[in-house]
Amino acid sequence: MALIKQKKKVVAPSASFFGYLTLHGRAKTLPIRYADLKHYSGSVTLYDKAGKDTLWSTVLYGEAETAEVHEWLRRTYALLKGGGEESLMRHLYVERIDLCEYGNTQPFRVKIVNRFNENYDYFYVKQPDANRLLGLELEHLLSPNRINYLVYAETIVEEHIVGIPGEIFIDEHLGARYLNGVRLAKEFIKFNERCFVRLLGDMHCHNFVVEIMPDFDEVQYRIRAIDFDQQSYEGSRKVYLPQYHKENNPIILLGMAMKPEATVQYQNEERAVMRYRVQSERQQLAKLLEAVAQDSLAPPDHTIQLAQELADYYEDLYFLTCSSMAALLSHSLNRLFQ
Repeated sequence: MALIKQKKKVVAPSASFFGYLTLHGRAKTLPIRYADLKHYSGSVTLYDKAGKDTLWSTVLYGEAETAEVHEWLRRTYALLKGGGEESLMRHLYVERIDLCEYGNTQPFRVKIVNRFNENYDYFYVKQPDANRLLGLELEHLLSPNRINYLVYAETIVEEHIVGIPGEIFIDEHLGARYLNGVRLAKEFIKFNERCFVRLLGDMHCHNFVVEIMPDFDEVQYRIRAIDFDQQSYEGSRKVYLPQYHKENNPIILLGMAMKPEATVQYQNEERAVMRYRVQSERQQLAKLLEAVAQDSLAPPDHTIQLAQELADYYEDLYFLTCSSMAALLSHSLNRLFQ
């Protein structure tokens, strides 16, 4: 049974949230807006190397528009990655613009290439959504990862998160001889705990990537979220636990033989690390939670359901006093110190 039964609607961020983003350098005047990219004249289905539909389409613009759109995008990339130093970006060009109509915010993905060595990078142009922006900011503040993004009016620009897509990792890497199943299972347990504490939902294998990092005697893994639309939105507690998404079962099975004591150890380790992050970012976190307090992050019935389920799970009646997703998130983080 699917954990999420209805497609999430885009939630416009409040003025107070935009004020927070401006104060912390996330809001910039960008050369292009999401709406500008919607004026394409045609599209072509994009297939991968094996001939499988990627669910992305390459969009095409009229001859007169193409040069202008590409220039706007090149300048946008310069702001995102180089602080606006366009003189250092003159050798870059846009090779392709793709659209995913399957996603909640229908993102555009831009492939930008270095003409000197043909090295390339991607970045994304999306519609602004309060849940997604909150998820991006929490990822930057509370996860092991830093993430770069900018917001302007009705537009979000995000950098590409490097890694092997979760579904491809499951299909092509789980059977590899170099796989260290214990270390992968350990990382998944920690990822599961991070998502639950910060209320990041829908982390099935299509919404995260896996980094493989060689160590001096083995390999290490890191699982990184790449989709933040379901930050503090759904009412079911299980949505916020990747262990309940059946698409992740091949990874979950690796940890089934692990002793319960080891699982609890890894959960406690991750909560301890998150506690340190919350302490070090406590002032900015307080401003963030205050800024989103008035945002309609979720329908009221979702908030009521999640408050009840968290109260039951933790045996903590304070959750029942929380009237917003921001309040539930705040108390979930506060529990790290109990």
